[in-house]
Amino acid sequence: MTASEFSALLILATATSFTPGPNTTLSSALAANFGLRRALRFILAVPVGWGLLFTLCATGVGSLVVALPPLRWAILLGGTGYLLWLARRLWGRSALAANLQVNTSRLNVGFWQGVGLQFLNIKAWMLALSIVAGWIAGQADAQQRFMLVLPVLLAFAFFSNFSYALVGSLLRHWLAGPVVNGQPSGARLRVFNRLMALALVLTAAWMLWSGAGLKGAIA
Repeated sequence: MTASEFSALLILATATSFTPGPNTTLSSALAANFGLRRALRFILAVPVGWGLLFTLCATGVGSLVVALPPLRWAILLGGTGYLLWLARRLWGRSALAANLQVNTSRLNVGFWQGVGLQFLNIKAWMLALSIVAGWIAGQADAQQRFMLVLPVLLAFAFFSNFSYALVGSLLRHWLAGPVVNGQPSGARLRVFNRLMALALVLTAAWMLWSGAGLKGAIA
């Protein structure tokens, strides 16, 4: 894997892992309502579930992508389109502060529930399929790439959720404010979301450029 490919992977992992999503929002809510220790069960479940999902894509779906070039293009374009859609949603989103108001009776998520949740998370599926199509499938060193990519993604899955949970447990009221017209404005989170949205756009552009250059694999 070249340095540019690895750098693009890190940008994608950062943008998708540290932006608000089902996992990070739930990690924050669990820690804010029940404390960091209670949230750790879910935080540990995220990389376990994600690792299983990613391995499934790499060993099953990834092989199918290699065998059917049109499917590779469909996944690559679908993943790119999803990243652009997510970037648009993130540009003005401040959902994390609002989600801290979730009813605590619905936050009883244990380890195995957290693992299963990864298979119901469209963001996780699209990210796994995009990475398999853009970084692993069709490469001569696919196995070595998988062994390099998997621990990187597991580390991002853990530390991103741990970071959000830590913030949620210590800064619950700060995350929810400031209040404007009786509603949380989300202004503090909006700046972060816009930076991550720009990173997603750049990553989507790189994926299209990279995919167009792999004529031998997808033609």
